[in-house]
Amino acid sequence: MKPPRIERRTAPEAGDWPEAMHPVLRRVYAARGIASPEQIEHRLATLLPPQQLGGITRACELLETAIREQSRIVIVGDFDCDGATGTAVAVRGLRALGASDVGYAVPNRFLHGYGLSPSIVGELLPQRPRLLITVDNGIAAHAGVAAAKAHGMHVIVTDHHLPGASLPDADAIVNPNAGAVEACAHGDMLCDACAQDASMNAAFPSKHLAGVSVMFYLLLALRARLRESGWFAACGVAEPDLASLLDLVALGTVADLVPLDRNNRILVEAGLKRLRSGRGCAGVAALFHAGKRDVARAVSGDLGFVVGPRINAAGRLEDMRLGIECLLTDDPVRAAELAATLSAINAERQELQAGMVEQAESEVGAWIAARGDGALPHGVVLFNPDWHHGVVGLVASKLKESLQRPVVACAVADGEIKASGRSIPGFHLRDALAEIDARHPGLLLRFGGHAMAAGLSLRRDDIDAFTAAFDAIARERIAPEQLESVLLSDGELMPGDFSIELAQALRAGGPWGQAFPEPLFDGEFKVDSWRVVGEKHLRMRLRRDGGAPVDAVQFNVRTDAAPPPRIRAAYQLALDEWQGALRLQLLLRHIEPA
Repeated sequence: MKPPRIERRTAPEAGDWPEAMHPVLRRVYAARGIASPEQIEHRLATLLPPQQLGGITRACELLETAIREQSRIVIVGDFDCDGATGTAVAVRGLRALGASDVGYAVPNRFLHGYGLSPSIVGELLPQRPRLLITVDNGIAAHAGVAAAKAHGMHVIVTDHHLPGASLPDADAIVNPNAGAVEACAHGDMLCDACAQDASMNAAFPSKHLAGVSVMFYLLLALRARLRESGWFAACGVAEPDLASLLDLVALGTVADLVPLDRNNRILVEAGLKRLRSGRGCAGVAALFHAGKRDVARAVSGDLGFVVGPRINAAGRLEDMRLGIECLLTDDPVRAAELAATLSAINAERQELQAGMVEQAESEVGAWIAARGDGALPHGVVLFNPDWHHGVVGLVASKLKESLQRPVVACAVADGEIKASGRSIPGFHLRDALAEIDARHPGLLLRFGGHAMAAGLSLRRDDIDAFTAAFDAIARERIAPEQLESVLLSDGELMPGDFSIELAQALRAGGPWGQAFPEPLFDGEFKVDSWRVVGEKHLRMRLRRDGGAPVDAVQFNVRTDAAPPPRIRAAYQLALDEWQGALRLQLLLRHIEPA
């Protein structure tokens, strides 16, 4: 495959910024469409109001009744980090708001499959729940919702996934993306109430709330309703501070890779501030410690690359209840025990993933060697019957990055193909699956997801038919230039910009994440020295013309060949802490001969 091409972002003139702000940070903001200080003010008071979400009033009515009657409420979560944090937020928040009988259930990936299913409902019957609340799932759970209602339960769906053509027969649906549906379960078409909800959701300014944030928004609206009805005064209790849940909201938001629009940045930064001040929950603090990260210096990258994977590992290989219990406990000792268990599972996941990725890369390499780069499908489907289906999404993600095209990785589970896909910008993966389903009825047994990630299942004998259908629609919708790997750079840094002060300003300038990427720069350097460390990492001493030498590192380099004497590099300004001292370090994302 061709190496990535470095392309510099175009940015308008920086806006009216304080003189104290570094010019480089102003330039970075401008390239991301940030034109004024107000757009990076992360004040909770500027969050979008929860009352703008469709279905939230009916959901609050049901919840208020359940709280007043002290009914049994069960949260049905999902087996990823967004679902785990959303479940913990729901349990903690509802208990704080006065619900005395709140439990949770989460599907086991290997027994139940995804979301609210009839089998999960059946297992919950001995608990006699009066109200079920889904978190990060449910928008496509027609059979599960029907089963719950057949047993006399009320159902509130909170989700952020894209709906199908029709909505399930839930008593209330809170989902900012449920704004373009054709029918509901209350009639042949869309009933008046669901049509009004759809209209509200279509107008909601942020479609990027994670599942955990949708649940948090419901709790905010419920607290306002209980306040207005005099519930707290009647009970003689203080109104709970739901800001105590924001570290969990931040974790789920970052881990689920939803775009960090302004509303999500407000939520994430508020959660990071709680963590840095030592007010985060015991489980998240324990996971920071297990990952050898300083929670007092927490940034969004720590949530995405250290904490989130440890929670996700439980759902991929074991049981997500381990992750949820870690997020629910207030006992630091118990939190440390669970964090250690999650870290061990994550290490197992890393080893398993490395072997599967190596197999996938070998298969792709053999294909290219036999047929050439030009024969590689636009939409790649990889299948190995020995792969672990809990890890195929990570394989798809890794191969998507190296191949610069959408990838679906498949494994076998319960006699079916279970698959997970990852996409590239401009190719809406969930919509592509919907189109395949329309063209080839019955080919896909189930599917769902987002623009950039989706899951599906199909019969084992249909893998070849799906492979052809996926490549065909990818060829229709992906222009040749989209298959070129591009690194977007924020330009060049001058010799005086290579400083700890600027690195600290950039680190604090986020939160950075999906659709609001961490600053990346490029430039030419002379290589003063180099060495391989840890068998696969390259350390170098680089020098800009007219500048002082600076340390640099490139991770996971599969060669011990000497780098060129002069290189062009795409890099991030990073800080390396050693024995209590900070030093500047360039984190190299790509190098090529200058």
